[in-house]
Amino acid sequence: MSDPSDMQAYYARRALEYERIYHKPERMVDLAELRVQLPLLLRGCDVLELACGTGYWTRFVALEARTVTALDINEAVLNIARSKTYPRRNVQFAIGDAYAPAVSGVFDGGLAAFWFSHVPRQRQDEFLRALHACLQPGARVVLLDNAYVEGSSTPISRVDTDGNRYQLRPLDDGSQYEVIKNFPSEDELRALLSSLWHDARLPASAVLLVMQLPACLSIR
Repeated sequence: MSDPSDMQAYYARRALEYERIYHKPERMVDLAELRVQLPLLLRGCDVLELACGTGYWTRFVALEARTVTALDINEAVLNIARSKTYPRRNVQFAIGDAYAPAVSGVFDGGLAAFWFSHVPRQRQDEFLRALHACLQPGARVVLLDNAYVEGSSTPISRVDTDGNRYQLRPLDDGSQYEVIKNFPSEDELRALLSSLWHDARLPASAVLLVMQLPACLSIR
């Protein structure tokens, strides 16, 4: 089994397989709705997207956003993202660490799609503060992610002493990785975000979308 903590290696090796998750029949209705909702939430914004992966959601956001600066730690997934078509030519991709994004410019929109569930519980506050530090006051933040759905989600293999959940994920090349995949409840998310909302130095506007088949939860 591969090193459980090596998320970077896992996503590099999974790059060509990644978008299969968007082909599951039971997710089609919800994904279609999200493809409409997400761009509207960030319409007209200069968006900073962290952990953009293969650019699946980047291309939809770019249809309505003013600009999108999309970062990922993996060159393998960025190569796929760059190969997509962006009709408005308003997207820039760069290597970047989601916990310490080195960006210039002013962003009034933030996005992390299907990334927050991979953030260890002990680093969730660190990640959120790193994102907010890149945003101007009043920016709109969208965190889009999964909720656990029995029969569709990969089963949880174990829970560690910090409460992080893990899944065993095989790849086409025969390798297997143990990957953190947390599914925080609405109450947990509200408690985590409340500390940021009450900090006057941080943006006050946030929208959290949790993809929970067959419905989407919105926390404002």
